[in-house]
Amino acid sequence: MKVDYVKESEEASEKEEGTFKEKKDSPRRILVGSKAKTNINSEAFNKDILIVASKLKKYVKDKHGLNTSAGVMEMLSNIIRIQCDRAVENAMREGRKTLMDRDF
Repeated sequence: MKVDYVKESEEASEKEEGTFKEKKDSPRRILVGSKAKTNINSEAFNKDILIVASKLKKYVKDKHGLNTSAGVMEMLSNIIRIQCDRAVENAMREGRKTLMDRDF
């Protein structure tokens, strides 16, 4: 599906005249879609830890004086997967193939 960015006044006048033609120099956005979704219960995705454990443990220890258990890494990885999946859906809804900070 293509979306043209044509000024509203030009579009309205061209529709009234019946001469609406595709302009080759106008910018376009191509909307993309995907049926593939990440299954959070998939074994392949659940086993990967997405957090740098040493960095997180150092941060928690230095800032709060607490130790960090290994289970925290798994839970944070699951949270990151869910948030990334939501952000990917936002990017795809806007027709982009690039995940950006504004998608979160």
